[in-house]
Amino acid sequence: LITNYVLNPIEDLYRIDTKLCCPWSRCCGGGDFRPRTVWLGHPEKREQRYPRNVINNQKYNFFTFLPGVLFNQFKYFFNLYFLLLACSQFVNELRLGALYTYWVPLGFVLIITIMREAVEEMRCFLRDKEVNSQIYSKLSTRGTVKVKSSGIQVGDLIIVEKTFVPDFCHKGSCFLRTDQLDGETDWKLRLPVACTQRLPTAADLLQIRSFVYAEEPNIDIHNFIGTFTREDGDPPVSESLSIENTLWASTVIASGTVVGVVIYTGKELRSVMNTSNPRHKIGLFDLEVNCLTKILFGALVVVSLVMVALQHFAGRWYLQIFRFLLLFSNIVPISLRVNLDMGKMVYSWMIKKDSKIPGTGVRASTIPEQLGRISYLLTDKTGMISCLRFLILKNVALHIYSLWRKPSQSASRAPGATKVRKTISSRVHEAVKAIALVHNVTPAYESNGVTDQAEAEQHYEDTCRVYQASSPDEVSLVQWTESVGLTLVGRDQSSMQLRTPSGQILTFTILQIFPFTYESKRMGIIVRDESTGEITFYLKGADVVMAGIVQYNDWLEEECGNMAREGLRVLVVAKKSLTEEQYQDFEARYVQAKLSVHDRSLKVATVIESLEMEMELLCLTGVEDQLQADVRPTLEILRNAGIKVWMLTGDKLETATCTAKNAHLVTRNQDIHVFRPVTTRSEAHLELNAFRRKHDCALVISGDSLEVCLKFYEYEFMELACQCPAVVCCRCAPTQKAQIVRLLQERTGKLTCAVGDGGNDVSMIQEADCGVGVEGKEGKQASLAADFSITQFKHLGRLLMVHGRNSYKRSAALSQFVIHRSLCISTMQAVFSSVFYFASVPLYQGFLIIGYSTIYTMFPVFSLVLDKDVKSEVAMLYPELYKDLLKGRPLSFKTFLLWVLISIYQGSIIMYGALLLFESEFVHIVAISFTSLILTELLMVALTVQTWHWLMIVAELLSLACYIASLVFLHEFIDLYFITTLSFVWKVTAITLVSCLPLYILKYLRRRFSPPSYSKLTS
Repeated sequence: LITNYVLNPIEDLYRIDTKLCCPWSRCCGGGDFRPRTVWLGHPEKREQRYPRNVINNQKYNFFTFLPGVLFNQFKYFFNLYFLLLACSQFVNELRLGALYTYWVPLGFVLIITIMREAVEEMRCFLRDKEVNSQIYSKLSTRGTVKVKSSGIQVGDLIIVEKTFVPDFCHKGSCFLRTDQLDGETDWKLRLPVACTQRLPTAADLLQIRSFVYAEEPNIDIHNFIGTFTREDGDPPVSESLSIENTLWASTVIASGTVVGVVIYTGKELRSVMNTSNPRHKIGLFDLEVNCLTKILFGALVVVSLVMVALQHFAGRWYLQIFRFLLLFSNIVPISLRVNLDMGKMVYSWMIKKDSKIPGTGVRASTIPEQLGRISYLLTDKTGMISCLRFLILKNVALHIYSLWRKPSQSASRAPGATKVRKTISSRVHEAVKAIALVHNVTPAYESNGVTDQAEAEQHYEDTCRVYQASSPDEVSLVQWTESVGLTLVGRDQSSMQLRTPSGQILTFTILQIFPFTYESKRMGIIVRDESTGEITFYLKGADVVMAGIVQYNDWLEEECGNMAREGLRVLVVAKKSLTEEQYQDFEARYVQAKLSVHDRSLKVATVIESLEMEMELLCLTGVEDQLQADVRPTLEILRNAGIKVWMLTGDKLETATCTAKNAHLVTRNQDIHVFRPVTTRSEAHLELNAFRRKHDCALVISGDSLEVCLKFYEYEFMELACQCPAVVCCRCAPTQKAQIVRLLQERTGKLTCAVGDGGNDVSMIQEADCGVGVEGKEGKQASLAADFSITQFKHLGRLLMVHGRNSYKRSAALSQFVIHRSLCISTMQAVFSSVFYFASVPLYQGFLIIGYSTIYTMFPVFSLVLDKDVKSEVAMLYPELYKDLLKGRPLSFKTFLLWVLISIYQGSIIMYGALLLFESEFVHIVAISFTSLILTELLMVALTVQTWHWLMIVAELLSLACYIASLVFLHEFIDLYFITTLSFVWKVTAITLVSCLPLYILKYLRRRFSPPSYSKLTS
């Protein structure tokens, strides 16, 4: 049977479009959203222009790449400053040496940046091309044709099939999964347009004159308003369309072949409208480094002004200021940015190659240091904490009162013992039958290679059967009844078939179904047993509502509490037998209520409630989500590391609360405050006051209540929520998740990390300072939009505790050392100029100044990216080490000032030592000071290293060898005969010892009397 849906099937299997096809709305079909009339199979009849159905996540195109990259580099003062310095060398009066002295370092930095951007753009282009080239089947006058997703237009008739094994729907109905859109993992039933079901074939859709009138695009994924009209009918037929007739993008067909007309494309998709545009993330560490470089630039200006002031502003003093700015330009190190960028690439490579977290990917190599300073972790439930793929029925407790009173031996010998046992047996059978009937599960049959689908469906083959339902809990319960012998083998919209252990088929006619709603918290079904003609009303729901519906008993409340404490989701099952007259009376009132125009919902609920009285209690059921491996230890590690975990989920409150307890997100000794539903400002005020009186209490709040609180009491609510050890937000919309992340950033100033696995998490992931996507059964939407991707939640612990911590500490050490290297040579230049009457003459020229920051010291300094203070096992065992990083001490104004003082001390010692010890020629000063400077840098690296790596030793020896070998070619700057004398050796040795030995002694004393926390663990 062919089904017809109003749908946009463009992205049902892959990443949602997170960016518009172009920045100009005109080319995309206009910026205003308007209602539309869509003719089936005739996209040329459109009344307005619609956006193209393409994905484009690239930042540049072929023509804008180079100008765009250069603009993004030079829009920052840091790089623009060096560009101006290099350009100033074209002015003869400002030139201090060869042009390559300034242009080579700048060109090297730009080439590295351009290459990195080109690689990322190419990867993005290939991913977009793969998605835009995905093939779909389209109905046309020429039959079924293949079309790329980028070629799909509004009005096209698209055929979408089940993604795994093809299967036909029952009487036109179909199940689909929406977890990528709204985070809900249950299967949802969708219904076709009724008048299209009478058409012989799908091709006949092109022969009829019909159109769909649809509302304007909006972000509401739970509602849809439209009409379907067939004009060539006699009379014309018009049907109303609702959410039950739609299939949104980013959803997956569970069964059936669906023929649908495309209503929305491109930026008008619900999934796109619920996704915020990705922002360019700049790490907090980079901002701190930029702040330090501004301080260094200020120091550069001050030193230049002081030098000119000491000359009493004589002559053309303004040119002297520019010359001194050029002369001391090393104070602001140009190699700092390229060293940090290359370090980030190394950290990213280490993350991807870590065998302890296989499959981990890095898609934003610019922010690995962010992982080392996370204060708030925001996670979605699905795939993060609960593993719904392994959902199991832990315990279906058949709490029948008479079973609790096991008959004693004397009672069993009594004449009524057999009757008692039969009563118990019959009640057990009745409870199992109720569980097998009161649900919305539909069995579907697939070909297994031996038996084809039609044969499997005819003979109810167990090996070919799969269950589809609007809730995984429902499937678990039906699977349990199958395990005890009562199997659901068939179902359509009007009947249901059960198979007993003896092979007998029991057929039940479905008279009425009352679906589960979040308001009623229960679902019911009225069935007629075809073998006996009995009519029975079965009902199951939450214990809080069922307690007032079932007959009085003295064990329901106690047992529900026991099961809830085990983390189970509890349902109470009850039944009520109806006579034919009772049912006919109910049906008449029910139909009348459904025809009502005013207060329809209230009237229908009142009629149903007339049946829900004095029902017979049958049993309780309890279902739990099986957690992924090591979720609880991971959350414990995060808590001990000082990270607060918030769970933002689209699930209902009860499910979210159970999962939080089961995963130990909320510890056993913590109370839980469930924020009552509020709709007005006064209600929110009262509830916030009640919450303020709680201490050390986890908060559970729904999305609707959260929206009211943020509207009226944003500051007060965030202040209270941030004090909670854990927060659970349920029924959250995708945009609401992003809003919470943004508020946390604004109110606390702390770094946030968002973890998600579905399309509904993309906005949250992109808004957070660090986004982590989980690849798995939910698809790759989140992982493709994230900065980092992992395959299991437990990998998050190692990603933060080991790689995040190491990346931050290594980058801090690297940046400080690059600054130290530049300040040393700048201090020597300042001393040299001061001694020689404040002359703006460079101490080192040509290759010496370039080689100093490249081949002579680059490898040892950069090898600090391999350093680590503790082993990874220790970092995982003591997550408290991570908490120390949250204070930002590895790179602070205190440590910066300390390294500035070290640089001034060493630069002064080397320069004054060379001036005191040189004998006659100026080149001797250059030889002594430069050699001492190189050796000092190499020794300072050795002083800084915590754990030696063999590559560090190679880097030290290689740099020293390069310097010694290059002396042969530096005869223009260094006297080769002098450096071979004993006098040169002892002078260099003495200066180097005086510059480094005191620092070694101070380091030893500090570690001896005030050791850092990590050194206590390593010892």
